[in-house]
Amino acid sequence: MKKILFIIDKLELKYFEFNKLVTNFWLIKSFLDRKLEVFITTIPNLSLKGDIAYAKCFESFTADGNIFYKNIPHDIQIDNFDLVMFRPDPPVDIDYINATYIFDFVKKAKVVNSPSSIRDFNEKLHSVYFKELMSNNIVTASLKDIEEFLSIHKEIVLKPLNRCFGSGVMYLYEGDPNTRTIINTMTNNETTLVMVQQFIPEVKQGDKRVLTLGDKVLKYCIKKLPTGDDFKFNTHNDDFIIKAELSDEESENFTKVAKKLNSIGISMAGLDVINGKIIEVNVTSPCYFIKEINNLFNVHLEDDICSFLLTESLLSL
Repeated sequence: MKKILFIIDKLELKYFEFNKLVTNFWLIKSFLDRKLEVFITTIPNLSLKGDIAYAKCFESFTADGNIFYKNIPHDIQIDNFDLVMFRPDPPVDIDYINATYIFDFVKKAKVVNSPSSIRDFNEKLHSVYFKELMSNNIVTASLKDIEEFLSIHKEIVLKPLNRCFGSGVMYLYEGDPNTRTIINTMTNNETTLVMVQQFIPEVKQGDKRVLTLGDKVLKYCIKKLPTGDDFKFNTHNDDFIIKAELSDEESENFTKVAKKLNSIGISMAGLDVINGKIIEVNVTSPCYFIKEINNLFNVHLEDDICSFLLTESLLSL
């Protein structure tokens, strides 16, 4: 029997059962339904013994249509797994970086996404690989540079480089009396780099989550709507997620993005898109909104994803 390991977030482990909002829930269940062995672990449970990478992990199982795990630790060499899903959530802090170093010593197991590729790809900053598909932007810690950018574009968004779920994202308009306070707070008084983007007014109608898988863009797409008290999507709630479609132009453009990402070891990504423009490329633990897509499109997206992963990992179905 083939073995699969999921590196998940500590909070996700705490609420492992009944967590159908989480992409990993659906993937783990699909693998288990195929009678494969699936183990789960978190970053603190990774280790090196000499130059051999190990994971203290827990075996998962299904019961009554749900997933659970046995609270009995197994210390298993990571190369004894056929497929490893590396999906801890940001922030990409020193603990996260150190975890990616552990995988430098994994030689045989197929790892998705490649930890070294994630380490080398900042979800905000490296979106600039696709600058022709982005709004105007700069990455800087300079108060002067940001003020000049604001004077040109009138409305801007500032983003920390290592957070997720919209955390710490700030909107600024020209003439805002708090401009310098916000910029200095975001940049820690010009010591911390931030992504600064021209504000796209269409964000008020929501942003699309475009999903890549290997060299392709999935045809299923949702739109995340802003909440009433914010200009962006900031809560995972069905009331703020609707069915969406990709235009032919978007499909063509984002297929090129998928091919580029796949070529550098990022097989699974979630593009956040407004009015055809990429605002972020999610590569750490991209949410595939599987529950919502299944309901909106009457599909079983998790099965398509797992079939792809099994094929990529040279596993037999």
